[in-house]
Amino acid sequence: MKGLAGPETANNAACTGSFVPLLTLGIPGSGTTAILLGALISYGVQPGPRLFVEQPEVFWSVIISMYLGNLVLLILNLPLIPYMAKLLNMPRQILTPLVLFFSLTGVYLISFNTFDIQMMVLFAVIALVLKLLSFPMAPMILGFILGGMMEDNLRRALMISDGSLSFLWERPITLVIISIAVAVLLVPVIQAFRRKPETVEAAA
Repeated sequence: MKGLAGPETANNAACTGSFVPLLTLGIPGSGTTAILLGALISYGVQPGPRLFVEQPEVFWSVIISMYLGNLVLLILNLPLIPYMAKLLNMPRQILTPLVLFFSLTGVYLISFNTFDIQMMVLFAVIALVLKLLSFPMAPMILGFILGGMMEDNLRRALMISDGSLSFLWERPITLVIISIAVAVLLVPVIQAFRRKPETVEAAA
């Protein structure tokens, strides 16, 4: 029982903890919160420090929903666990069409526009290709959500510095952050090049 309770407790704590940077700084802490950030922005809600002042009802609604969600899960999971486990035995030939049907129906019922269905199919094909190429989805979602914010802030910084990029290395904090980002990007590449000769030698 401890082997089951430990990972589940850690999983619930990680899911809840990822909301802290989202609500306080506007930075998603996981792929799921990145999707939630995109949904909030689409509804005109900007998570961050001003959220507590401008729209406190959104913040407290999220907090209350976590308490209520845990209670509902506790009430529903105990009697329904045997039936939920049987879903794992459902053949993929039946489960996949059901998922596609409910996904397409849900997208169409939002706006009753066939273009949304075509857009969903297009992104599904792109996601499938990226999955086959072993691209991780969480960083791509984070980049998709945070890309607009980065562009806005870069444009604002360029306006302040009269179009010059010198602020990237003249300010110590900016220089340190950029150096860390470059190091994080280059270290895996360097490690990959170092592993290739070792792999060749081991194969020989």
